[in-house]
Amino acid sequence: MSDIIDLLVVGAGPTGIAIGAAAKKAGLSTLLLDKGPLTAAILNFPTYMTFFTTRDKLEIADVPLSVPEEKPTRQQALLYYRNVAALYQLPLALHEEVTEASRMPDGTFIVRSRPLTHGASPTRGAVRTAERCAHAVALATGYFDHPFKLSVPGANLPWVHSYYRDPYRHFQEDVVIIGGGNSACEVALDLWRNGARSVTMVVRGAHLKEGVKYWVRPDVGNRIAEGAIRAHFNSTVVAFHDEPREVEIQSIDGKRQRLKADVAYAFLGFSPDAELQRRCGVRVDPATLVPEHNPETCESNVPGLYIAGTLQAGLDTGRIFIENSRDHGDRIVNHLKQRLQKP
Repeated sequence: MSDIIDLLVVGAGPTGIAIGAAAKKAGLSTLLLDKGPLTAAILNFPTYMTFFTTRDKLEIADVPLSVPEEKPTRQQALLYYRNVAALYQLPLALHEEVTEASRMPDGTFIVRSRPLTHGASPTRGAVRTAERCAHAVALATGYFDHPFKLSVPGANLPWVHSYYRDPYRHFQEDVVIIGGGNSACEVALDLWRNGARSVTMVVRGAHLKEGVKYWVRPDVGNRIAEGAIRAHFNSTVVAFHDEPREVEIQSIDGKRQRLKADVAYAFLGFSPDAELQRRCGVRVDPATLVPEHNPETCESNVPGLYIAGTLQAGLDTGRIFIENSRDHGDRIVNHLKQRLQKP
């Protein structure tokens, strides 16, 4: 086993990078582990996405996000966070999944991980498990890699997706979108404007969700009203069918119908990885999935194990963003320095 790391960070997104940078600035040794690539969540955003957040609120580690636009694009954010990681020379162990972090009697942690093939699945054959020792661990895994799935027949068919890239692959195709929130509305408009043959939304409620952005709501509402985008409200998906590809839905009155679909997108929200937290000893509320933690220091009920970023919000994934969790790194490092009795 290698030397003891002062702060091992699980997660290499913006929050993880900010924590690593804060550790480096404080003279602490650190390592960022992630089961995917750097900033994996942003990589899964739509290719041509523009952030709703302004550039100043996306900045971390005292590094300016120097772009001319007020609201950066996905590509600009990817370049920025990579530059921050390079500037601070953050040690990275990517495509490596942490399975648990165990607190030892002396207060240190043994962190076990396993390599992944292309960041997607464990390597075949004998899996080499790595063990590292750390004085403290910060969990900053976010939630974007855990989309909710429909528990209906056909939900795992290859043409049913949880992530959207761009509209161009769906030119002259029939697309069904499940959901009535921001993502569903924005994707529906994007597909309609870029040549999809038909765009149909399936919405569980009687209306679009209240949280839909104020400039998106009237746009998609007008498209639905004029019939350019079809919408089935008070409806749920009961099955996905192959040959021919169809999405079977049921309305609130029990009537069923099948919608022709070359592809379907299910935007049902995301869930944090509560099981990893529990394996590390963190107490997680079974209803909200909010982990027990001190909001001032980010320390969980396990001394020396910290919870950072959107992971703190549990299922309320819209409560914590990059902009209001950028100081988690400083809170963690300041608290850890006191524990380690470092100036």
